Amino acid sequence: MLSVHPELDEKDLRLLHGLQVAPRIPWAEAARILGTTASSETARWVKLRERGLAWITAHPGGSYRRVTLALVEVDCLPGARRAVVDAICADPRAVTVEESTRGRDLLLTVITENLAALTRYVLDDLEALPGVARQRTFVATAVHRHGSHWRLDALSPAEESAFQTVSRRGSPSALSTPPRDAWPLIEALATDGRATAADLARLTDRNPATVRRQLGRLLTSDLLSFRCELASEVSGWTVSSTWTALVEPADHRKTVEALATMPELRMCISTTGDVNLAMTFWTRSPHDMLRIERTLGEHLPWLRIRDNAINLRTPKRMGWLLDDSGRATGRIIPPSALVAY
Repeated sequence: MLSVHPELDEKDLRLLHGLQVAPRIPWAEAARILGTTASSETARWVKLRERGLAWITAHPGGSYRRVTLALVEVDCLPGARRAVVDAICADPRAVTVEESTRGRDLLLTVITENLAALTRYVLDDLEALPGVARQRTFVATAVHRHGSHWRLDALSPAEESAFQTVSRRGSPSALSTPPRDAWPLIEALATDGRATAADLARLTDRNPATVRRQLGRLLTSDLLSFRCELASEVSGWTVSSTWTALVEPADHRKTVEALATMPELRMCISTTGDVNLAMTFWTRSPHDMLRIERTLGEHLPWLRIRDNAINLRTPKRMGWLLDDSGRATGRIIPPSALVAY
C-alpha cells in the first residue's frame, strides 16, 4: 500500500485510485464502493481539486488512431531555456512539456490532427522559435500504454474490480460518429473531465437536451481519453524517467506485454527512428531506476536499452500548467488536435 502524504489520508488515496479507474463515475456509485456517502466524496474531491493536488481531464486519445502523437527532444541555446519553455507551454500542440537531463533540455509530447500538422509544428514553428537550437522527433506508430492506465495502489482487488465494472458499463459496444461542432464540449471536458451534460450546456450556451445527445456520441466516438491526474509530490511516485530501447520485430509483442505488468510503467509507445520503443516510468526515488534496469535485463534480455533520463520538472502535463511541485495551477491550454470536430 502507499505511504500517506501529509496532505492526504487513506480515504483520499482510495478515492483517487477509484477515479483513475473510472474518472466519470457518479459520486453515489463511488461512495457505495468505498463505503461512504456521495456528499463526503464530492467534498473530498472539491478539496483535492482546489488545492491543485488532483484533477480530471479529457484529451485527444481513445485508440490514438485519429491523431498523430510524437515525442520531440529539444535542445535550447544557452540561457534560453526559460523563454523556450514558456513559449512551448503556450502552444496547444505540445500537450506535455518536461525539462530533462542527459542529452536534451526538453522532452515534448506533441499531439496533432495528422502527420502534416506535426510536420508544420516541428519543422516550421518549433525550429523557428527563438532559443531553440535543434530538435529530434520520434513519431509514435502505436500507443501501448499512456497515463490513463497508471494506477495508485490504494484499493483492494475487489474495490478496484467494482470501479472497473462501472467503467466498462460506459464502454461502447460500437463506436459512434462524433457530433458536429464538438470542440466547445471537448474544450470544456479538458478543463473538467467530470463535467455533466447540464454543466456543458451552461458552459457552451447550448440546449441541455441537445448537449445530452452530443455528449453521449462524443464519449463513444473514440476521440477522447479521460484521466485522473495527481500532483507528483503527493502521489508517492516522484521521479519520472523516460527510456528508449530497440527490440527486434519478432520480440515486440511479448516485450510490450511484459512491460505492461510493471506497476511503474506510465507510458509505452512504438516509435520511428534509431530506437523503436519509448517508455516512461514513475518511481519513488532515482535509485529505483537501477532496479528497473536490472529487472529489464533479467526478464527481457533481448531488449537493448539505448538511453534513460530523469525528467526534472514538468511545467505542463496534458494541457494543464503545473507549478514547480507538480500541482495544477488552474490554467489549462486544451490540446488542439481535435479542434476541427
